[in-house]
Amino acid sequence: MKETTNWKYKFFTIWFGQAVSLITSAILQMAIVFYLTEKTGSAMVLSIATLIGFLPYAVFGPAIGVLVDRYDRKKIMIGADLVIAIAAAALAIVAKYMEPPIWMVMVVLFIRSIGTAFHSPALSAVTPLLVPEEQLTKCAGYSQSMQSISYIVSPAIAAFLYSIWDLNWIIAIDVLGAVIACITVAFVYIPKLNPELQERKYFMEELKDGFNVLRQNKGLYALLLVGTLYMFVYMPINALYALMSMSYFGGTPYHVSITEIAYASGMLAGGMLLGVIGGLKKRIPLITASILLMGVSLTISGFLPTNGFIVFAVCCGLMGFSVPFYSGVQMALYQEKIQPEYLGRVFSLTGSIVSLAMPLGLILSGLFADRIGVNHWSFISGVIIIGIGIICPMIPSIRKLDL
Repeated sequence: MKETTNWKYKFFTIWFGQAVSLITSAILQMAIVFYLTEKTGSAMVLSIATLIGFLPYAVFGPAIGVLVDRYDRKKIMIGADLVIAIAAAALAIVAKYMEPPIWMVMVVLFIRSIGTAFHSPALSAVTPLLVPEEQLTKCAGYSQSMQSISYIVSPAIAAFLYSIWDLNWIIAIDVLGAVIACITVAFVYIPKLNPELQERKYFMEELKDGFNVLRQNKGLYALLLVGTLYMFVYMPINALYALMSMSYFGGTPYHVSITEIAYASGMLAGGMLLGVIGGLKKRIPLITASILLMGVSLTISGFLPTNGFIVFAVCCGLMGFSVPFYSGVQMALYQEKIQPEYLGRVFSLTGSIVSLAMPLGLILSGLFADRIGVNHWSFISGVIIIGIGIICPMIPSIRKLDL
């Protein structure tokens, strides 16, 4: 049963703890990248570290979703944060007395990724138990803003701390962030699901039920298919910004930083605006406008001459601005339209699909970008995304989500 009394206190208490944990985790993640780069100088090692970061969610996400729906989500969130903290603490202890071997860093990254795969869908599934339905889109905007702030501040803070501290002290900050997140969740009363609605079946049946519930909502299912194609085209381009900045525009790492900051700042502005206007009843136009703005920005980027870096940076800001109006609004729709007892499975399933789309798209875009040039691939991707944005509202089941 949804508990909406004092929902702002409950939501923002958890939100504060998650904000602290997200920023400290992002700082540690960047510090680990610096460490691996300094110790190995290997692109392969960094690629493996990146793969470890999203592979568990992609492979184990649907199964994890069953567990999130079976058991107390509050305990799952606290347990996931504690596991992440313990793994980080173990690495900090080793780093205090010796240089951590690369394999140990990879193991810790894997454990942290598993913890995130449990924590993320549990948090998304808990939110509609606390927040009134009409406020879900606004809260998604606040969450997107929090994520944007971590993108902006974590690289600079990580670089500064890594230059003056040993790795174990940076890890200690992340452990503290995880502990704060656990405490804030522990202090908030989170309503439990009605046991009568949680019919316990065989594991595979429950896994199948999560997919069936999503498929039965034709609008959300169609939106998932459209979103998967969108992510397949867009996510690889996001990874090629650095190549665009340095190879095509002849820039330096400084120019790469400018585009990253522009993107994150745009995302922050979009998240804050969504937090203000999130009460709008018509959400499909917001999703459509988001996809179209992304497509237009990418298309313009592909047209630019080699001296057009400033315009490219502006386009990166517009791309970031568009993100909350797609991902935040889509999350709110899932939270509104899907019964709470299935949300863990639904969010894990959708997260898994997106996680699988990214590496497949990255391989494809890498092949094309090398052959035809990253600017031409940006243009082609933009045109495809504009097409997706045009098709999206033309699908009747998606339009009916606003009814």
